[in-house]
Amino acid sequence: MKVSKKVQKAMEEGRPFWSFEYFPPKTQQGVQNLYDRMQRMYRLGPEFIDITWNAGGSSSQLTAEITATAQSVYGLETVMHLTCTNMPKEKIVKALEDAKAAGCQNILALRGDPPRGQDHWEACENGFCHAVDLVRYIREKYDDYFGISVAGYPEGHIDNPDKDDDLRRLKEKVDAGADFIVTQLFYDVDLFLDWVKKCRAIGITCPILPGLLPIQNYAGFKRIITLSKTTVPQFVMDELNPIKDDDAAVKEYGIKLAIMMIQKMYSNGIKGFHFYTMNLERSTRIILEKLQFVAPMENAKPLPWSPSLSIKRKKENVRPIFWRNRTKSYIQRTEAWDEFPNGRWGDSRSPAFGELDGYGVSLKHTLEEAIELWGHPQSLNDIIELFVKYCRGEINSLPWSDQSLAEETSVIKDRLAHINSLGYLTINSQPAVNGVRSDNKMFGWGPKNGYVYQKAYIEVFVPPSKLDILVAKIERDPNITYYAVNKQGDLKTNTQSDGPNAVTWGVFPGKEIIQPTIVEAVSFMAWKDEAFELWNEWARIYEAQSISAKLISSIADNWYLINIVHNDFHDNDGIFQIFQSNVNGQANGIY
Repeated sequence: MKVSKKVQKAMEEGRPFWSFEYFPPKTQQGVQNLYDRMQRMYRLGPEFIDITWNAGGSSSQLTAEITATAQSVYGLETVMHLTCTNMPKEKIVKALEDAKAAGCQNILALRGDPPRGQDHWEACENGFCHAVDLVRYIREKYDDYFGISVAGYPEGHIDNPDKDDDLRRLKEKVDAGADFIVTQLFYDVDLFLDWVKKCRAIGITCPILPGLLPIQNYAGFKRIITLSKTTVPQFVMDELNPIKDDDAAVKEYGIKLAIMMIQKMYSNGIKGFHFYTMNLERSTRIILEKLQFVAPMENAKPLPWSPSLSIKRKKENVRPIFWRNRTKSYIQRTEAWDEFPNGRWGDSRSPAFGELDGYGVSLKHTLEEAIELWGHPQSLNDIIELFVKYCRGEINSLPWSDQSLAEETSVIKDRLAHINSLGYLTINSQPAVNGVRSDNKMFGWGPKNGYVYQKAYIEVFVPPSKLDILVAKIERDPNITYYAVNKQGDLKTNTQSDGPNAVTWGVFPGKEIIQPTIVEAVSFMAWKDEAFELWNEWARIYEAQSISAKLISSIADNWYLINIVHNDFHDNDGIFQIFQSNVNGQANGIY
């Protein structure tokens, strides 16, 4: 979708809106960490994110890769920067075609900075000289497919001393086909507001989004304003000077200043704000929270999971719950499908899931990070303790869960910790929900004025000695269904049908009931290969003959993975009762 339409819609509704900018990290681990941060920050409800294109094009391939992944895997509406620096026309075309193939319809067209080590900007052979040339080319070649944004400079471009001429050049970019403007950073709000008036006076009518860079530390702030020759009001320097050596105090001041700037602009009719995040999360989040800016739920969470923006997945609205914490894996293993579930999940004749060998299973963390997180477990009790700590928020990931417990799961975290302490190792869960409004902060999703529901669900690894006891108790409750399987593929179940079981659904005005998350046998058998292989990946971070490696491998080889659904969504407690004691009423724990 073109973000210009989202911007226009927000402006017509008269509500505040915002967007976030990120840059490509230098390491692969940094890229993975950025994806995690982008995914978390998207819950703050930005209308879009954008990814920078490094001066000289040295990170251009990574920009394209991050854009594609953000769109297709994490469902983030993404604007890709594209510069003229060191970019002959054939490279421009390649970048645009890659963006189009990834479902990205949004480009921020820039001239770009001089290549590293050069003082002055020069066009490359068969390249473009100015951003307006790039805008015209995109419009000529792709017509209206791409939404195009351009940069504006409230203090004038650093290479153009004539501010009036700079404004005329901005109008040329808009007249050539740009949909909206994102400004260079500034700290003088009066200067910005005066510049906006000048833009309107010469006929620029498109939306203008002010670019905001919250101050993170004094040295970085001074470096940026010096390089960009940015005007800073004297009161800002006066208030910063006494605290300049206290990074924490400077960061808090940066938050306070950004809030003051936004409030002043908002009172003068500016509704949209673009944050230069510097790949950081805290300041931007706190600014939005203190301003009490809250995005519509249908923007922040259109489904319980983040829908892909890949062109071929645009109608997809049903997924199995098993990959809830491993979205990228699910996207990769279903990439070859010709069609994706829309409205209902297909039967067992649906396209097969990709084999693990096709892309591999891996841990998110480096070896050093994994050992720091999980140590060297010497006994089953050590393994259990790690799972308990994860549920309590004392460690932030396990091999099956790249991030901390989801907010909605936090309401049952004490019960999950207890279940794990009994030797049932949980890797996925959700509480029962009986008709909360779709704008509910914790459980809501989808269009406004709707109601959402979910069945209690839990997925655990269990030793064979406990499985029969657990299944015996499940059989006493007619509301519970389960699938249990070991690494070898020995499947046990009490379900009477191979069809899907919806575990989340929503009812919305004027729409059919949406059932976006299901439990189903074929997909569970595909997931179990991955779930068990992650034990082996964990074992491989240790010496092959070590106690830790043998212990973890033994669990992979011998335990069962069981998913359990309590089908009475009115019952908040039923799914937990089966873990309380064994058939003899004795404590069913390991310690």
